[in-house]
Amino acid sequence: MLPDDFSVLPSEPEMPPVLLPELGREPETPAEPALELPAPESSLTEETVATPVEDSPPPAEASLQRLTAIALADLEARQAALLASIEKLERRRDRIQQEIRSSFAGKSQEIAVRVQSFKDYLVGSLQDLAASAEQLDLVPPQPIAAPEIIAPPPASVEAKAPLRPGFADPEFAPEAELIEQELNRYRQSPDYYGQPWVLRRTFEAVHEEPVREWFFTMGGRGALRSFGSRQQNVLIASAVISVLNHLYGERLVPLILASTPERLGEWRRGLQDCLGLSREDFGPNQGITLFEFADALVQKAERIEERGDLPLIVIDDGEDSVSLPLLQFPLWLAFAPDPRQPSYDLF
Repeated sequence: MLPDDFSVLPSEPEMPPVLLPELGREPETPAEPALELPAPESSLTEETVATPVEDSPPPAEASLQRLTAIALADLEARQAALLASIEKLERRRDRIQQEIRSSFAGKSQEIAVRVQSFKDYLVGSLQDLAASAEQLDLVPPQPIAAPEIIAPPPASVEAKAPLRPGFADPEFAPEAELIEQELNRYRQSPDYYGQPWVLRRTFEAVHEEPVREWFFTMGGRGALRSFGSRQQNVLIASAVISVLNHLYGERLVPLILASTPERLGEWRRGLQDCLGLSREDFGPNQGITLFEFADALVQKAERIEERGDLPLIVIDDGEDSVSLPLLQFPLWLAFAPDPRQPSYDLF
């Protein structure tokens, strides 16, 4: 039931007036006040935890440092060893290069001597060959038109008596006296500008003694000890050739035996220097003849004896052995190497 008196009803609250926005304007939004929140207490704790505390390194890092130090020390030791090895190898390289340079100079000089000796020998042989070719009669004989009366040949010239000198025999006393005079003249008053086939080099007592022994003790057939150099041996042989040339003249034919062209080249130059000879004094048919093989020398010496001349065989000290047929001739001179001295021969 409703009450009769409405005054008893409560009154409605009054609403504030609402202002409508004008047309074309946006409603203003009231600014919200900024709320300031207090900083949480956990942030201070996190910053405190995040800050590292300086303390001793962990065991893993210490082990790594020790391994690094050990590896570094090992590498430094290896580096020092390698540097020492490199320095040693460099010194060895320098020493080897120095030896190569020094040995190369010596070898170059040796090769030059060999080449020059062979050149001299080859040039001399070609000249001898050309001279022999010029002596050949290459013009064919002209036909004889009519037979002619041939005069009887003249009486044959008496063949030369073969020479068999024996200077140690009493019957050769005059020859021995001449040999003494020649040797004294070579030693006391050498003639450096004398005639060819006469010794023109210094001849001392040390050289005279073996020559005198070969003439008067060995009788012109024997071996003398080498003087240690081919030049000294050539001087001894030159003195012998000079004396025999004074005794027998052109009937003397020296024959030189050496097994290499280089040695023959040295003999040629030495004889030219000691006896004042020229290229024309060396050849197969005149003067001094050079041989590399004993068989060819034996054949040449036999032909020389057949025509009545006197062969003189000179054997170089580089020959390992002496062929027995060489010992049948009346004059031979061999130089035997001295076992007390090293060999000077490079060939």
